[in-house]
Amino acid sequence: MKLIIGNKNYSSWSLRAWLFLTANGISFDEVRVALSMENTRSEIAKHTNAGKVPVLHDNDLVVWDSLAICEYISEQYLDGNGWPADVKKRAIARSCCAEMHSGFFTLRGEMPMNCRAVNRRISITADLQKEISRIDSIWKDLRAQNSNHGPWLFGAFSIADCMFAPVVFRFATYNVAVSESSKKYMASVLENPKMQLWLEQAKKEVETIESEEVGM
Repeated sequence: MKLIIGNKNYSSWSLRAWLFLTANGISFDEVRVALSMENTRSEIAKHTNAGKVPVLHDNDLVVWDSLAICEYISEQYLDGNGWPADVKKRAIARSCCAEMHSGFFTLRGEMPMNCRAVNRRISITADLQKEISRIDSIWKDLRAQNSNHGPWLFGAFSIADCMFAPVVFRFATYNVAVSESSKKYMASVLENPKMQLWLEQAKKEVETIESEEVGM
């Protein structure tokens, strides 16, 4: 199995797929393609026609898009345990992932993921605050419902945690104000050894993408 990813410092979608595989002990070869370089497009084209990372190669199968990769790994290698076992919680988890996957464009544009950054400062617009509050509400509500079953959004680690992991990095580097419940959840995510490994490796990267250096 082979996973093609972008820069660990900047590529939020790569983090989602990488974290799910790594946290579940799935063995894979990692291929890193530096983003925003002259040869980025041609390098990605060696692995997929989709033009984006991450991409998973499992023998002759090519799966692209973070959520699709997580779904495939859950079904093929984890007996579906990437999602909560309870049917209602599973439906909610999928809803949260779909909302993250298809929304929060203001957050992505105004507060890009930059793992190695510290003490970033930006003006919080009304639209950005609305999205921050929505995510805070999701985390707070899910932790209230599932805190007795573990430290993750649905108690046990799931695809939902992977989908929100880049947001945790964002909120941490921009010192975003969230509820106490969300702060505890963020601490659990940031202290996870796999997240720490990703951050450690991101700090060693030498590339700088100026458009992602927001709030210096």
